[in-house]
Amino acid sequence: MLITPEYVFQDVTHITPAFLAGKGITALVLDIDNTLTDDGSQELSEDVAAWLDTMRRAGIGLTIVSNGTPRRVRPFAEKIGLDYVCWAAKPLTLGLSVARRRLGVPRSRMAMVGDQLYADRMAAALYGIPAFMVVPRGPDRGAQVKMKRKWERSHWQAYYDRGGKLL
Repeated sequence: MLITPEYVFQDVTHITPAFLAGKGITALVLDIDNTLTDDGSQELSEDVAAWLDTMRRAGIGLTIVSNGTPRRVRPFAEKIGLDYVCWAAKPLTLGLSVARRRLGVPRSRMAMVGDQLYADRMAAALYGIPAFMVVPRGPDRGAQVKMKRKWERSHWQAYYDRGGKLL
C-alpha cells in the first residue's frame, strides 16, 4: 500500500468539498505538474481556477508542495495565490511537514493531491496521510518521469484489480 493508490480521480476538479468533509480533510497539499496544470506550464485552466475558488470558499486550506525549483514553483504559486514549498524531494516527507505546520492542521486533517505514485503517493504514505491521485493532465516532459511512469503501471493495475474506481 506504500505505492498503490487509495483513491484515483479523473481530474483534480473531481475532488469535492463534500468528499473531503466525508474524510475529515480540511487541508490539501497540491502538486503542480500534471496535477494543477500541464507539465512545465505556468497557465492555470479556468476549470482548475474555479475549483481552487470552490475549495477556498469551503474553507479548505491549500498549499503547493513540489519537487520543482523556485524558478518553476514561485511564479506559478504567486500567480494563483498559494503558499508553496519547493525542492520538496518527495517521496521524502520534509515538504509535507513544512506544509502541515504552515496550514496549522493535524495530519489527520490533511491529504496530498498528485499524479505520481513514486513521489506524491509514496510521500503521503510515509507521512501517514491519504493521497488523492489524479490522472495526469498532459504528457510528461522529463525522462525521469517517463521512466517512473513505466514502473507505476503495476501499482495502478493493482488499484483497479482490487475494485478501485476512477472517481
